[in-house]
Amino acid sequence: MGGPEARQVRHSCAVPHDDAREGVNLGCAVADVRDPVQDATIPLWLLYPTRAPTRAERFGPYALDAALDGAPAGEALPLVVISHGTGGSPWVYRDLAAYLVRAGFVVALPAHPGNHRGDNSLEETAANLENRPRHVRYVIDAAYVHPAVGPRVSRAGVSVIGHSLGGYTALAVAGGRPSALPHQTADGKARPLAVTHDPRVTALVLLAPATVWFAAEGALLDVDLPILMRTGALDTVTPSVHAEIVQRGIGDPKQLAHRVVPGAGHFAFLSPFPDAMTRPDFPPSQDPEGFDRRAYLPVLGADVLAFLQGSRGARTVEV
Repeated sequence: MGGPEARQVRHSCAVPHDDAREGVNLGCAVADVRDPVQDATIPLWLLYPTRAPTRAERFGPYALDAALDGAPAGEALPLVVISHGTGGSPWVYRDLAAYLVRAGFVVALPAHPGNHRGDNSLEETAANLENRPRHVRYVIDAAYVHPAVGPRVSRAGVSVIGHSLGGYTALAVAGGRPSALPHQTADGKARPLAVTHDPRVTALVLLAPATVWFAAEGALLDVDLPILMRTGALDTVTPSVHAEIVQRGIGDPKQLAHRVVPGAGHFAFLSPFPDAMTRPDFPPSQDPEGFDRRAYLPVLGADVLAFLQGSRGARTVEV
């Protein structure tokens, strides 16, 4: 799929341990993955099961525990890639990532260049929509060749979890044929986007996905794999029309397991933010009145885990 140039770089990173399988800690390894098409570097963190001792670390505003470069535990570990929302961070899905790691998965957390918290210069551009699915392909390549983690990763199939614009990314890399919207092109006309299907992707989890780029007839017919979709009943960012595009667009509706989460908004699927970031003027930290994000996240983790365990190309192992 066009291998990236990956080099290992040490960073301080960690993940929580309060939803643990007993005795399994979280290891963290880092690779800078080169995207020669965009001429950019994709920051990538690989989280994986380990029995090495952890220590408290900080990544940006998040205080977390991990074994940096700890020896991986287990064999043939299924790989999951999480694609964050526009202008976001992979670390806002740390609770879900930790849940899966403790169940025997390797979780890849890339930051999409030009569309993450530290650099959002490509937001709302056709270039960004073409870049993101390619990033996922390169991330899979990088996980496979990582000197420590790669030999432990199963080649049986890869799952992609996408939130918001990450949901678009997941559908595009899984065979969707998106089109840029008129305001995203130089001539003001919709046009097909150049994205490449990666057949290694065998299951998708869509969380409040943004999907308007797949509204054209037939745009999702080639997305032929199991899909778990969760949407918020009170989501005002990606309202129900986005889910409806998936429901009516895929070729086999029986492949889709969709549930609307009562009372949930767009950001219900993110980890809670530190107190200093939890305020009304920072929407990702806010939920509709009466919705308990902390109580919902373990439910989400269990749903995603059960789905991935039952999907082709993904299985958990004893670690």
